Amino acid sequence: MSGKECFDVLDKIFKPIKKEPIEKIKGYTMKYGHIVQNDEIVDEVLVSYFKEPKSYTTENMCEINSHGGNIVMRRILELCLKNGADLAEPGEFTKRAFLNGRIDLTQAESVIDIINSKSEKEAKASIKQLEGMLSKKISEIKQEIMDVMVNIEVAIDYPEYDVDDVTNNQILEMLKSVKEKLQKLEKSYDNGKLLKDGIKTAIIGRPNAGKSSLLNSMLNETRAIVTEIEGTTRDTIEEFINISGIPLKLIDTAGIREAKDEVERIGIEKSREIANEADLVIAIFDSTKEFSRRR
Repeated sequence: MSGKECFDVLDKIFKPIKKEPIEKIKGYTMKYGHIVQNDEIVDEVLVSYFKEPKSYTTENMCEINSHGGNIVMRRILELCLKNGADLAEPGEFTKRAFLNGRIDLTQAESVIDIINSKSEKEAKASIKQLEGMLSKKISEIKQEIMDVMVNIEVAIDYPEYDVDDVTNNQILEMLKSVKEKLQKLEKSYDNGKLLKDGIKTAIIGRPNAGKSSLLNSMLNETRAIVTEIEGTTRDTIEEFINISGIPLKLIDTAGIREAKDEVERIGIEKSREIANEADLVIAIFDSTKEFSRRR
């Protein structure tokens, strides 16, 4: 729970073994006791206390650590709501941390990236962003731009003074440095996008060339239907795998041939679109059949 009244709500449902006024309880401490309802023990718990402004949201916060289990956790949640708490919206604690100035927007965005990480490399990149690495780089570039502006304004406002070290060439060098850093930052976006979204990998080929078999083999499970009947795959099948920390978004596509019906035609068109948009294409050929150049 987070907010001005979270300790008041907690006091109504938590009975610590050693009772103390909230003013005497230090932040970053834990207390052992019981969650109770009408003097009935709901669960044995540990409660963590975080006092403003030294908390995730910069507000008063408490965390109830129970034994777990859906029934027990639901009862504790219902008790909190019954005694004055409101149910948080998705991402509300991070939103409060952002609105209260503890983290900036890039750090707030990195929280969901950490949660949704599909690989260790993506998680590490998100943690670096949470630590403020991107914000720091942007601030450094901003400061360099401000330095350029200051030097230009000095030269314009005080032409009577001989301002050493401020020449056109030096200003151009400073701007060149800023440009290079911005370009480097822009290029890092592509690497980050691949870590976040995965390398879009299209598996293409003619019907029954072995596309679905390859997908199943890479996933080590029967994800796609494999039969001797051609044209089994009509729509795409998408799955993620992890290779050396890099996520690959595998897309099994419909076999490319002269369509037999409208549904298959749509599937083949989609296969071609995906192949054109993919970062990586795995083309499958059946060596037992004659190679055909027909599109």
